[in-house]
Amino acid sequence: MTRLLLDANVLFTAAHNPSGKGALIIDLEAQGYWEVVTSSYAIEEARRNLSVRFPAYLKRFETLITRVIKVPSRSGRNCPVPLPEKDRSILEVAIQCKATHLLTGDIKDFGPFMNNANLTGGVVIQTVSEFLDSFMKPKSKKGIRGKK
Repeated sequence: MTRLLLDANVLFTAAHNPSGKGALIIDLEAQGYWEVVTSSYAIEEARRNLSVRFPAYLKRFETLITRVIKVPSRSGRNCPVPLPEKDRSILEVAIQCKATHLLTGDIKDFGPFMNNANLTGGVVIQTVSEFLDSFMKPKSKKGIRGKK
């Protein structure tokens, strides 16, 4: 099964934009399309940022995270790629919990490693839009998109 680890910025966006793609990811989890996971670190970061920028959405956030599997944060010491310290833990958690994808909006830091699971411990790092686009593309009978 597809297992998605959500970074703090995806949780943040899902809470304050109920009709956005981040919220859609969590809504589709409830329908059995995939599992949604996040770390305690990502939850706290999203909660802290919401309380500063969009405090009116904190109640929605608390409801959303009840639908997400929570896993403990990691130290980041075993991160396979050179990420800023704040991001190492997120990738390490994704690898440890056997996520197939890490969804993030942090293109600045994760960008060089996006869509390159060979470098990132088997985890595909994508934006929510990239993931949804790839998920929605029809696969040919031979399993290669767009080629028969």
